[in-house]
Amino acid sequence: MCLLVIAFGVHADYPLIVAGNRDEFHERPTQEAQWWPDKADVFGGRDLEAGGTWLALHRRGRFATVTNYRGAKAESGDKESRGHLVTGYLESELGALDYVRAIEGQRYAGFNLLVSDGDELAYTSNRGATASRLEPGIYGLSNAALDTPWSKVERSKASLRLAMEQGSLDEPALFDILGDRRRGPAAEAETDRLPFASAHALTAPFVMLPGYGTRSSSIVIRDADANWKFVERRFGPDGSVAGETRQSFPAQE
Repeated sequence: MCLLVIAFGVHADYPLIVAGNRDEFHERPTQEAQWWPDKADVFGGRDLEAGGTWLALHRRGRFATVTNYRGAKAESGDKESRGHLVTGYLESELGALDYVRAIEGQRYAGFNLLVSDGDELAYTSNRGATASRLEPGIYGLSNAALDTPWSKVERSKASLRLAMEQGSLDEPALFDILGDRRRGPAAEAETDRLPFASAHALTAPFVMLPGYGTRSSSIVIRDADANWKFVERRFGPDGSVAGETRQSFPAQE
């Protein structure tokens, strides 16, 4: 399970604000956020098993992130890695909406994808959603369709909106939203594949289970002058902070 909250075109100083958690098995090999040696203009973490990424930036000022879809099977030999949808956009010359419209969804297991150049934000999924350009607003995404009203999504969106209204939007506030370990209602726990205790743990914004949980929290901010900031905070199996990486750069033409 993963979680993203996005404020697009709402804050006068920061037209794009993204805060997200990556949930994954702790044993899955992962590279911390950095400039990629083989793709020198890409900055982000990397899944060393499939070679893609869940969230990354490009020096030109392009952002993309992907989540899997609840119940979607892991990539098999006949499916491409969903993580390559991210780098595909970052290195593309297409606009955000044109890129998501061009994706052949059947080539991938279930996914949600958000892409932006800071001025345009587009979304698509291969689970029934039409590729679309999003209007200014606050959005939430986990492992179902955009803005599915799960409690973790709704609570995180409300916290982001409140921080903006109170003028308290800063890194600590965003990491507090992502670090919320309160679970949702028991009725949200889907026990068809997991015991209740495990399924219920997945209803929290910050997930902790034996061997699985929130591996990292990321903040991406674009300001009104097209300067980008990326902060990644990593966590160990016990939920304690294991490291942090930050990078800032102006978008290049």
